[in-house]
Amino acid sequence: MRTINIGLIGAGYIGHSMALAYRAVGALFPDLPPVRLAMLADANEATAAKAAQRYGFAASTGDWRRLVTDKGVDVVAIATPNHLHCEMAVAALEAGKHVHCEKPLALDMDEARKMADAARRAGTRTIVGYNYLHNPMIRLAREIVARGEIGRLVHFRGFHEEDYMSDPALPFSWRCEREFAGAGALADLGSHIVSFADALAGPIAELSADIATVVPERPVAGGGRRKVENEDQGQFIARFASGATGAISASRVATGRKMGLAFELVGTEGAIAFDQERLNELRVYRAKEAAGARGFATILAGPEHPGYAAFCPAPGHQIGFTDLKTLEVAHFLSAICNGRAAEPDFATALRYEAVIDAALRSAESRRWVRVGG
Repeated sequence: MRTINIGLIGAGYIGHSMALAYRAVGALFPDLPPVRLAMLADANEATAAKAAQRYGFAASTGDWRRLVTDKGVDVVAIATPNHLHCEMAVAALEAGKHVHCEKPLALDMDEARKMADAARRAGTRTIVGYNYLHNPMIRLAREIVARGEIGRLVHFRGFHEEDYMSDPALPFSWRCEREFAGAGALADLGSHIVSFADALAGPIAELSADIATVVPERPVAGGGRRKVENEDQGQFIARFASGATGAISASRVATGRKMGLAFELVGTEGAIAFDQERLNELRVYRAKEAAGARGFATILAGPEHPGYAAFCPAPGHQIGFTDLKTLEVAHFLSAICNGRAAEPDFATALRYEAVIDAALRSAESRRWVRVGG
């Protein structure tokens, strides 16, 4: 099999996870094409060289444009702040590269459409970094739904809540500025729970939302304070295209929550519950169990669930965050090798962006709005 050469832009938190995933994927999934860490780009030559040495990339650069046009790079992985995604991804697609872009896809719908259009024209493979979707337990939940085991879907209730910005003394950062982050909690966290809702219950057709900025100003370096430009929390009720209803919320100021990503999916014959803080467990209720024996059963992740066995042969021993990113990378490489669409690609992630956009429009107008309308 031909070696796939990886170029990574950005060596921060997500870049670290991506680098580890691309390093590990060959050992964990030997049937995939071999991977070569070809080039790493960062803010300047010095930081890029240091990161490249740390992760084992063959070359480094302080100019991302050099990376996306390099003939020795097949895949461009983008792990940068949100405002850089569009320009980098479009340039990479126009250069004929496959693109792995961290979520959210873009700052706004205009950029998201531009990226999806560029991907369609390029005909190369794309994927967006919703690594939680690649959890074997989420795959199992989707299979249970597809088999009709919990009947017709009635309701999806989910939230993604963390407290990383709950301290009002935390300084102003790019995450508070629309020019660089776009939306706030809804984009950063809400997009994850929207991805679950879409994957399990199908597209959201319309919604009614409300948002709030809980900490209106934050301190800046050198003294003074600056206005926070996007929302700290948001929530909406929704109606899916299938007719099911939903309730979704997101918060970056939820005191005490570290990885509060959870959902419950209700059907006419059962229900599924999941909590990312217990990511190796899926709880399933089947209404057709005998009277007196009904209740949520906890299924532990194990080698019977596709993907898990690559990390551990024993059930219940658990996988973690970077393992989910490695599963995401393995899925992407398989898509490249087999010439099929990865999931979620830019076209699918555009649906998630449309939901966030609709929520912002609804909150502003104080009305129900159609997604994409």
